[in-house]
Amino acid sequence: MTYEQARAQFPVLERFAHLNAGSLGPLARATLAAMEERARYDQEQGRAGRVWFESMLALRARVRERLASLVGKAAEQVALTSSTTDGCNIVVAGLGLAPGDEVVTTDSEHPGLLLPLHVSGARVRVAEVAGRPTAEALDRIAACVGPRTRVLALSHVLWTTGQVMPVHELRRQTGLPVLVDGAQSVGAIPLEVGELDFYTVSAQKWLCGPEPLGALYVRDPEALRIAFPSYFAQSSIERDGAFVPKEGAARFDSGWLAPPMLAGLEAALDSAPDWRFERARAVTAYCRESLAARCDLIGEPDQGTLVSFVPEGEPAATAAKLYDHDVIVRDLPGTGWLRASCGWWNNEDDIDRLVAALSS
Repeated sequence: MTYEQARAQFPVLERFAHLNAGSLGPLARATLAAMEERARYDQEQGRAGRVWFESMLALRARVRERLASLVGKAAEQVALTSSTTDGCNIVVAGLGLAPGDEVVTTDSEHPGLLLPLHVSGARVRVAEVAGRPTAEALDRIAACVGPRTRVLALSHVLWTTGQVMPVHELRRQTGLPVLVDGAQSVGAIPLEVGELDFYTVSAQKWLCGPEPLGALYVRDPEALRIAFPSYFAQSSIERDGAFVPKEGAARFDSGWLAPPMLAGLEAALDSAPDWRFERARAVTAYCRESLAARCDLIGEPDQGTLVSFVPEGEPAATAAKLYDHDVIVRDLPGTGWLRASCGWWNNEDDIDRLVAALSS
C-alpha cells in the first residue's frame, strides 16, 4: 500500500490536519467498518449463547496475539486492559509497596502513572529530566536510586517533551524492576521490550484503535500479585471467592472489553504499514524545522514523534483557534506549551496548515 492509499483510509484527514495522536489517534475506515460489523453480529446473536461467547473469546485471543507481536513477546505475557493507566494501577498495586519503600520516576510523567505511585504508600523520588539534555537522563534517574528503591516507573517517551528515556539502560545498570508507560511509544517508534519487567500499551493513541483499550506486558506473571481480579483472572473459583488464577498474564485482564472495540483494534493493528516508523520520523523532523522559524521548540531533535513548542498567545486559546482552522493539536496544562503529534498518516501539508494557522 502506498502512502497516499494509506492516508486516504482516514476520513478525518479530509477535513482536519490531525496532529493529536498523543491523545487520540485517527480512526481508519477499516477500523470503523469492523466496529460496525461486530456490533451488528452481537445484536443478531443476542449477545448470548455458546457460539457468540466463543467468538468473543476468540476475538480476545487474536487481539492479545497481535499486541504481543508489537512488543516482541509471547501472548502469555500480555494482559488486555482498558488503558495505560489501568496497566500502571495493576502493576503498582500488585507490587504491594509499603511506606518504607521508594519508587523512582521523572518530573514529566502523566497522571496515569503518577497517581498510582502516589497512593501506593511508597515514597516517590522524582528525577529532574524534562527540558534538560536527554543524554543526562540516565545519570539523573540513577542518582535517585537508593537501597529502599523497589521499582523504577517512567515513560519511554515523555508526553510533554517527546524525549526518549533510557529505560533499557536503567534496567541493566540498576538491576531493579522497571515499569514503563508506553503511551507515547508503542506504535510511534520502533521498540523492543527486552528485559524490561512491565510495559503498558495504549490502543487509542498511535495504534489508531478505539477507546478504551490497552495492554500490559508482564515479564514474569506469577511474580506479580493479583490486586484487581476480574472475572477473567480465574480459571476456577470457590464459594468463598478463593480462586485458581489463569495461566500467564491473562490473570491481570481488565473486566469486560466491548467486542466491537476489540474488533476495531484488530482491524487497526492489521492495517498498519511496515514503513510507519520511518514516515513518522520524517514528518516529525519536518514539523520541528517548520516551527523553529516562528516558535521556541521544547526538547531535542531525533527523539519521539511529539513536538512541543511555545505559542505566541495563551496555549489553550491558541489550540482552540487552531481547531477553528481545522488543525488539531494539544495544549499541555501548566507548561505554556502546545504539542503536535506527528503520525505516519500525516504529511507536509498538515504541518504547513499548522504553521499557517499559527500566523493567522
